[in-house]
Amino acid sequence: MTDDRLTAFIESVRGEFESKLEEWVGIPTISAFPDRLGDIDRGAGAAVEYLTNLGAQADLISTSGNPVVVGKFLSDPTYPTVTVYNHLDVQPADEPEWETEPFVMQNQSGTYIGRGTTDDKGPALTALTAARYARDIGVPLNVQFIWELEEEIGSPNFESFVGANRDRLSTDSIVISDTIWVSRSRPAIPRGLRGLVSIILSLETGTKDVHSGLAGGGARNRLSEICDLLATCHDASTGRVRIDGFYDDVVSASDEEIDQFLKSGFTAAAFKQAHELKLIRSTDPAELVRGIWTEPTFEVHGIRGGYTGPGVKTAIPPRAEAKISMRLVPGQSPQKIFEIVSAFIKKENPDVHVELDSTLSPFLGPETGPYVDAAIDAMETAFGTSPSLVREGGSIGAVVTMEQYLRAPIVFLGLSLPEHGYHAPNENFDWQQASGGIRMFVRYFENVAKIG
Repeated sequence: MTDDRLTAFIESVRGEFESKLEEWVGIPTISAFPDRLGDIDRGAGAAVEYLTNLGAQADLISTSGNPVVVGKFLSDPTYPTVTVYNHLDVQPADEPEWETEPFVMQNQSGTYIGRGTTDDKGPALTALTAARYARDIGVPLNVQFIWELEEEIGSPNFESFVGANRDRLSTDSIVISDTIWVSRSRPAIPRGLRGLVSIILSLETGTKDVHSGLAGGGARNRLSEICDLLATCHDASTGRVRIDGFYDDVVSASDEEIDQFLKSGFTAAAFKQAHELKLIRSTDPAELVRGIWTEPTFEVHGIRGGYTGPGVKTAIPPRAEAKISMRLVPGQSPQKIFEIVSAFIKKENPDVHVELDSTLSPFLGPETGPYVDAAIDAMETAFGTSPSLVREGGSIGAVVTMEQYLRAPIVFLGLSLPEHGYHAPNENFDWQQASGGIRMFVRYFENVAKIG
């Protein structure tokens, strides 16, 4: 890679990058809202159009839900192929804390504010821009893009899409650009993602509200029972799950891996600030990284039922519901955890109905190997600092699916930062990360081409 030539390219393409990101952010591709299906189609169409304009082969492939965009820079069929995965759907943006219109991108001196800038349209454009340059300078590599439009709702149709198109998606390796560094000062490459089991608990012991003065003491209070059940399942102060067997298959992180995590720049203070938390369970950074990256969770996301207006309405509600998720770590089986938890709940309160909402297996990639080495070198070359190998506490459903069906090595080269506000109001991305990311991906493509 000739650095001066690449630097000139990056400078020349900045205006186009910012204009295209502004266009894409302006399309509210919110996969969670059925009334946004037109915008989903519009966003997918814009992506296909841009790929085509850059000389790529591009297709819009239908699924039972939202479409998937597949693009390819095919240089030579004898060259190896690397697949770049991103998603173009976004979270809703209805938080009152937004300081600007979320779907009208603001460019504030190289900081791009708007929904989807960092999750995941900015990184997608960054990787595409690098692939375009690599093709133009003759890097002996084919680059394939898979851009999903259902990632934010758990990728419900991605497995059927990959299964039906396995041959046309054949690849030698996969790189994911949908992850977050711990600190701007130290790049990070995740090698693990947590899995997921989400459930809905419901209890119904009546057909209408009843007066607490007339029926209280005789009627069962559904909200109280749900709260009591949740407290039995989970110690809220420590985060530990009280269900026998829940931790049996957990593969614990080694002390050496925890040391590597801490070298990422992780601190308790920065963690609190990045997530705007007033209270956390521990100020010990080693204990925190174990909790958010290497241990399973049990989280209550919402309890529904009863009166929530002003004052107190002295009525006992007929129904209560709780929404729960459990993030799983390597070694744990989503089906096994669901069965263990369901059996425990039924034993504690047989009247509670347990509904399985979704499942996703955890992922753990290698610590070493040619593709990991290629990623480490690319990050260090682009950003001047050797990256640390970490894990992420979140889940990306497409990763497990691609591992299963495409059977190619997977690495992560994310560009987002904690302050970029994944899923948060005032989400943003910036040119410093984008320009460094272009340089990083060009180097990665050159490295992968040498692996063959």
